[in-house]
Amino acid sequence: MSDPRNTPPPLPGSASAPPPLPAAVLDGPGSPQDVPPLPGSFPLDTSKLPEAIRNEVEAPDPVAIDTAAAELKDGLNRCPKCGATDIRPKLGTDILVCLYCRHQWHGARVEEEFGLGEAIDQLRGTVIASGARDIDADTSALMTFKCTGCGAEVTVNTESTMTARCHWCRHVFGVNEQIANGAVPDAVLPFHIKKEDAVARIRQFVDKRRMFALKAFKEQFTPENVVGVYLPYMIVDGNVSAAVAGKGEIKTREYTRGTEKNKQTYYDADIYQVERQVDFTVDDLPLESSAERGNLDTRANTNNIINTILPFDTKNAVKWNASYLAGFTSEKRNLDVEKLRPRLEDQLLSIARAQVEGTVRRYDRGVRWEQEQLEVHGTRWVAMYLPVWLYSYHQPGKNGGMLHYIAVNGRTGETMGSVPVQQWKMLLAALTAGTIIEALAIAFLVAST
Repeated sequence: MSDPRNTPPPLPGSASAPPPLPAAVLDGPGSPQDVPPLPGSFPLDTSKLPEAIRNEVEAPDPVAIDTAAAELKDGLNRCPKCGATDIRPKLGTDILVCLYCRHQWHGARVEEEFGLGEAIDQLRGTVIASGARDIDADTSALMTFKCTGCGAEVTVNTESTMTARCHWCRHVFGVNEQIANGAVPDAVLPFHIKKEDAVARIRQFVDKRRMFALKAFKEQFTPENVVGVYLPYMIVDGNVSAAVAGKGEIKTREYTRGTEKNKQTYYDADIYQVERQVDFTVDDLPLESSAERGNLDTRANTNNIINTILPFDTKNAVKWNASYLAGFTSEKRNLDVEKLRPRLEDQLLSIARAQVEGTVRRYDRGVRWEQEQLEVHGTRWVAMYLPVWLYSYHQPGKNGGMLHYIAVNGRTGETMGSVPVQQWKMLLAALTAGTIIEALAIAFLVAST
């Protein structure tokens, strides 16, 4: 039995009445004023915020353009004529071919299907296509499909491939559902350059540089090992304003002082404050969306080679279909929009400087831009696979050595690469060339006197 002395005193008033409120207003630590209001119960007056924060708060939420192909969600890409699933791309074209009945058809171009080339100058905020949405790190790379032909389960590991065949009934499955692991983009630009053509271009590229090439490279060079790879890119449209300011110089006089070996040339110039403002749009600006390919550390790799084979005709990209990847490999996207935004802004500033270059030519001593301001009114982001033939060679050395690439644009055939060279041969050639030039200069002087 409980001790009545341990029971709490009765509440004042009736048993159901709440205790009276304190007379003083509580405003110290832990008071109701320290507790944030419920969502929507406290309207935010954005007019009192700083401009940068106000613009961010008032900006519309990112909008997703749904590019998913609902008819391919089960992993089966069926021939529209006979229903077979053994589909392959027709090399050198954007056409898909049924290997059973030989029917051919063309994929829908995303530019026309989703109006991606329209109203760029009216873009506001951030518009993100469904294949370019943020990657969920917890999403598995394994996709499992239940075969409708025999009931067996078919698993596809998106880390290494995008298609698989059922071992029992031979149905071909492709990952077409836009899972949140970066494996499925919005669009794909099919290969036009065939492997034989890529091999010939790489061989020709190396033959021109064979004299100075590393001996081990020449012994191991086998261009037939070139691999067709679909590399992940973000294709960006943008509506932008930019302002730049700096100092421009116009030369007014040039003169020399001193005698013989002590002569020096001097310039006099008028210095002007130069300011420019430009509004422009960008259409289909490509950004690497793989952190590995975006790593341009020239001490460890030659990834910058891939940038030299741009541009791609991205206007001809077709709606995503895993069948276009049959016979090729692909690399997954692992960077989201926000991670790529600084690189985008850097490229937009470069474009802005190029836009105003024609208006400052009268400053014959050049212009030094000291202040730059960029305002991105709106952007549209689309994830896309672009085709590249890649030949790689690892040169042993310090800190893991150097990875050399020779790349061929899978659409245009543009070829560029890095060939490891023997330094002593380069040095000898430079010394020989210098000696010949010196000899020619001396002969010219003798002849002129």
